Parts: sequence; structure tokens; C-alpha cells
Amino acid sequence: MTEIRYPGTSGPSVETLLTHLGREPDNQFGFVNTPVYRGSTVLFKTLADLDAQQQHYLYGRAGNPTTEGVEAVVTALEGAYRTKLVPSGLAAITIALLSCVSAGDDILVTDSAYEPGRKFSDGFLARMGVGVRYYDPRIGAGIADLIGPHTRAVLAESPGSLTFEVQDVPAIAAATKAAGITLIVDNSWASPLYYQPLKLGADIVIHAGTKMFVGHSDAFAGTISTTEAAWKSVEATRAALGFFTSGDDAYLVARGLRTLSIRMNEHQNRALDIARWLESQPEVEAVLHPALPSHPDHALWKRDFTGSGSLFGVVLRDAPRSAVAAFVDHMQLFSMGYSWGGYESLCLPSIIRRTVNPWPQSHNLFRLHIGFEGVDDLKADLSAALERYRRARV
Repeated sequence: MTEIRYPGTSGPSVETLLTHLGREPDNQFGFVNTPVYRGSTVLFKTLADLDAQQQHYLYGRAGNPTTEGVEAVVTALEGAYRTKLVPSGLAAITIALLSCVSAGDDILVTDSAYEPGRKFSDGFLARMGVGVRYYDPRIGAGIADLIGPHTRAVLAESPGSLTFEVQDVPAIAAATKAAGITLIVDNSWASPLYYQPLKLGADIVIHAGTKMFVGHSDAFAGTISTTEAAWKSVEATRAALGFFTSGDDAYLVARGLRTLSIRMNEHQNRALDIARWLESQPEVEAVLHPALPSHPDHALWKRDFTGSGSLFGVVLRDAPRSAVAAFVDHMQLFSMGYSWGGYESLCLPSIIRRTVNPWPQSHNLFRLHIGFEGVDDLKADLSAALERYRRARV
């Protein structure tokens, strides 16, 4: 892929990288976008070529120009050695963890981890003889006390996608490096535009590309970006498991990445506007948004992040389940759905499963994703929902 350089400068802006990197019009008959490459079989001209195994592409499962274009963009954004595009965010988690462990090892997983990742750890990894222990997301340097002789990896998610604790990744990285183990960070919330865990000491960064990278709620994707030291094991694990993203889905990821900077800025501004407004509403007990000064981890967020995402939590006053139904069932603009990152706003009542520290407000916590509807329209929808909640609560 073409490297963009400007003499006398520190390099192109993020916006320029997103617009130009990962596409080669000269190689595509002048078409501005890399087309969808669909194919399994790659042909060899001679027996010597087959024996040498030196062609850029040997078999479709290993990649094609469409997938490699996406990987080049994400690698540049993350400041990584290499990136691999995989079918989903969960695939990114599973490959990253499996690349670190063997039977008899154990891993440490943040208690705020993405629920499917917990299920994989507690189910599949446990059956394969890998121990799983959970840690307080706010443990910071204290994680050193939990690292044992068989610990091989730490899985962090900052902030957690339901409870939004921010983790002290530099402190955790110092502990993992001292122990010679791998630190994996899920960076789906802020994206590499606003947070770069590899620069803070992580070894592997993963994304649910389904969310912010795709941005249109119409494709699944995951990415795994690594340091040079971590790459070989990650790629060998992916290849052995046969994970591959189709050219069709890769094309949709590439399309979404072109507008990532513009979308992230709009998501951030709209989400902060609504989060601040919600703090003033009488039915609201707390707004869980790290960019708000009221958030307990705000100072940590301000130190390590340069921006915030579309997603945050809101805790309402204690009420029966019927009040939760009254809140969500008659919304006009917010819909219920498990994903996020698209143009449409979502509201999801959330049940929190914790291992280390119980989450006290699991029955009245709502996760909001703020899309591109008019902010005043979204506030009106929430205001009506809060009034229904109040009436059902009393």
C-alpha cells in the first residue's frame, strides 16, 4: 500500500490517512475504491511458482486487496506493526486470547468485559484447561499482585461497554511487561482516533469493527493490531482456526473508515450534549460517561484519551421492571438493540454480571448509543420516556 509522506512535516493528518490510505487506484484501472475481491482459488503460472510459494496471494483465505486495504488503514491509525481483519469483534477476542495460552495457563480478564468474551473465557477456555480469573477494572498497578507463574495474558477493556470504568492501561502494562506476559486491550469505544493503547504499553489491540469502523449497522468485522513481537503468534492462530473476512464485508469496513473521523466527532459532541442534559433530569441518579467531570475516572480519561465515543450509561432511580418497560417500549426514535456505532440511536436496558465486585444498579441501568437524529428530537424522546418511568415508579 502507498505510504503517504509530506517532506518537512510530521506526517499527514488522520483525516488524510482515512481518505487516501489503503486504496491503489493505479492498480484498479483508475477506480477510486478498491473493488470487492471475491475468490478462493489463486492461480500459479508455473510449477516453480507453486514450489516457491512466494506469490503475494497463495489462497483466498489468507487475504486479498480488499481486506489488505482495511488492514493498512487500521495499522496506521493504531501505530501497530500489523493488523488482521477477522469476521467479528468476538473473533478478534478469541484469536487474541488463544494466541497467548496453552492448557494449564491462566488469564486475567477485566470484570467489565464484553459479555460474549466472558462466555468464551468461562466456557471454551475453561474446557480447554485454561484458568480464568477476573479483576477489578480500577485495580491499576495492583494487578501485579494477581499475576501468577501460569498467567499468560491480561484482557482489558477501557472503558467497559456497559459500566464505563476507565482502566489505567499504562500501570497495567508496566506490570505485564515486568512479568513477561501479554496485555490485550479492547479499544472499540474510543477508536484509535481518540485512544492508542499500543503507545501506552499494550501488546495487542482489538476492535469490534462492526461498531465504529463499519458505522452503518450492516456488516460484521473485527480487527487485531499488534506489536511486532506479538504478531507471529496472532497470525498463526488466526490461520490455524481458518478465520477470514469476505471481500464484501471488507468493502463495507473500508467504506465506513473513510468517514470515521467525521462520524466520531459528531457522535462525541451529540453524546456529550445529551449526557450533560441527562445529569439535570430528576429521574436520573447517575450518568456513566468518562468525559463528564462527575465520572470517577474522569482524570484518568483526560490523561489518556483525546476524545470520547457515542456510548454511555444512565442509571435511573430505583423502580420495578414494569417501569423499565414503560421507559423503552414506547420510544419513538431510540430503538432496542445489542449493537451500537451506527447512524441510529439505541437504548438498551442492561443486566450486569460481575464476579469481583457486584454492580449495585443492574436493574435500572440503560446503555445509550447516540446516533445522528436531531439532538432536540432525541431529548424529547428521552424526556417522554423519563416521564413514563416516573409515573410507573410511583
